[in-house]
Amino acid sequence: MDSMELERERGITIQSAATYTEWKNTSINIIDTPGHVDFTVEVERALRVLDGAVLVLCAVGGVQSQSYTVDRQMKRYNVPCLAFINKLDRQGSNPARVLNQLRTKLMHNAAFINLPIGLESNCKGIVDLIQQKAIYFEGQQGLVLREDEIPQEMRTEAIHRQEELIEHVANVDGVLGEMFLEEKKPSPDQLMAAVRRSCLQRKFTPVLVGTALKNKGIQPLLDAVVSYLPYPSEVQNHALDESAEKESRKVILNPARNDENPVVSLAFKLEAGRFGQLTYLRMYQGCLRKGDYIWNTRTGKKTKVSRLVRMHSDEMEDVTEAFAGDICALFGIECASGDTFVNQPNLHLSMESIFVPEPVISMSLKPAHPKDLDNFSKAINRFTREDPTFRVYYDADNKETIAQGMGELHLEIYAQRMGREYGCQCVMGKPKVSFRETLLQPVEFDYLHKKQSGGSGQYGRIIGILENLPPEDYTKVEFSDETSGTNVPKPFIPAIKKGYMQALEKGALSGHKLSGLKLRLQDGDHHIVDSNEISFIMATHGAIKQCYEYGAWGLIEPVMTVEVTAPVEYQGAVMGQINRRGGIITGQDSSEGYFSLYAEVPLNDMFGYATELRSATQGKGEFTMEYCRYALCKPAVQEQLIRQYQESLGQGTASSSKKKQRS
Repeated sequence: MDSMELERERGITIQSAATYTEWKNTSINIIDTPGHVDFTVEVERALRVLDGAVLVLCAVGGVQSQSYTVDRQMKRYNVPCLAFINKLDRQGSNPARVLNQLRTKLMHNAAFINLPIGLESNCKGIVDLIQQKAIYFEGQQGLVLREDEIPQEMRTEAIHRQEELIEHVANVDGVLGEMFLEEKKPSPDQLMAAVRRSCLQRKFTPVLVGTALKNKGIQPLLDAVVSYLPYPSEVQNHALDESAEKESRKVILNPARNDENPVVSLAFKLEAGRFGQLTYLRMYQGCLRKGDYIWNTRTGKKTKVSRLVRMHSDEMEDVTEAFAGDICALFGIECASGDTFVNQPNLHLSMESIFVPEPVISMSLKPAHPKDLDNFSKAINRFTREDPTFRVYYDADNKETIAQGMGELHLEIYAQRMGREYGCQCVMGKPKVSFRETLLQPVEFDYLHKKQSGGSGQYGRIIGILENLPPEDYTKVEFSDETSGTNVPKPFIPAIKKGYMQALEKGALSGHKLSGLKLRLQDGDHHIVDSNEISFIMATHGAIKQCYEYGAWGLIEPVMTVEVTAPVEYQGAVMGQINRRGGIITGQDSSEGYFSLYAEVPLNDMFGYATELRSATQGKGEFTMEYCRYALCKPAVQEQLIRQYQESLGQGTASSSKKKQRS
């Protein structure tokens, strides 16, 4: 299923891939999703459109960090699931330990419905606990099934595990519960029916075992998918009726596989294919045929279905129609992920959109060679449309392009794809922080700009006070004209304001912009011949330099509001991380084994936190942050920035600048 070259090189799934199969006269749509936490949006949109899921766990690793995330996503969309413990042939495999983790860590009411016959290199087959028989997988690819009696040495364990299965299901199923209390043993059919009922209600998780590489346990897994997971007709899906004349109301969609109802479908994934944009659709109602016209309910745009395909990873199979419950793909449709399509222009139905998590990491991104800028723009445009968690914006303050994503691997993969698919090698780095320079105390100025060079000269004098604004206004700059009389003619006031704004673009302390200032112009002087606009612009520049000479200045930095969510057992480690990064904890609360920590942390200290948090919490912690305010930098940070700026100017040390700082 991993068709991308990068996926094969790294041995991980990066993009979800859809395929289609038939098993015992039942059609099954399958979407293979990535396991890494950085590509969580692929799991998110797959679970949004699927009716059931198979939670794949490693027999050695057990419940891992992404297992927690996927479990929360399945709860969000109320998707029933089976658990499949894979890689029984690996050294150190222990399915019993994985089952215990499933119960204690993910809080699933889970039990085995089959047992392995041998582990590691001795893995031969499985025991079906419901039918009480052994199944062996023979042949070169394990495709030949041979049923036999349960091995003598496993009969006691098989009976014990069957009793455990009945007990776990009886706790959540009324019918089986009554039989259990009456001490009646259920037949295999009664037990299967009880497992199905409780699984559909997400009250019980059947656990299967096997090794996918050697095709052992895969056929019973497909049997379980057919037997225990819901058919599209058993799932009740809603759409919102957003007709203009009435409020939004829920409409139940009809899952019947016929053309008696209008088409309602959801675009859940976009992909740039060989023939243009490929749009994946999940059909929820009606029948879509090649040549039909469909309308995007968000934009109202009408499009003809010129080609309808069924996907098999990166291969396509042309089809003529798709019914409710199918997953198909279309070409040449301009839309966004989460758009709803119908086949009647007056049908204002909208499906619930896909939850998109906020990015957690930012890095600067630029092409290695300026000549690749065009390809760089094309790649950014495509990737941001395909992946809503990959966001790119231009930081005008620092003159750099910033890419945001779910983790360092996420951004690294996109940088590599730009090089491979667009021939645009990219350079990534830590993004710059928008520091600002501000005044700590008001300072008076009286500056005369006078220049005579034959003929008309330059003359301008301004007098006033440069004040610091309160901390809540650190991002603002203000100008106040308090002059009276004609010492400074009114036509020159705009020139003084222009010069003031120009002088704020670059400070003398660290080269950053100035903010949190108010210039109060109180008086000045002019010359009847030599005064002009440029004279007063230069006078204002000189006045700001004079304020640097005699004023007390400091650096301010953005402070972020940070919310960290992680399991309770990592609370101490997370609080220690925030304290080490200079954060101020403002509150915390906890529920259902998780805690949330609220803090204010300087943005400059937050770089690399996503990776550190995942390391400290075994990948189970998450955080979000947003801009809060500007605050004064710590003295050590300020000294470092001043020193770096002085060194960039070739002045060696910042000693001369420190003399200018008067506290």
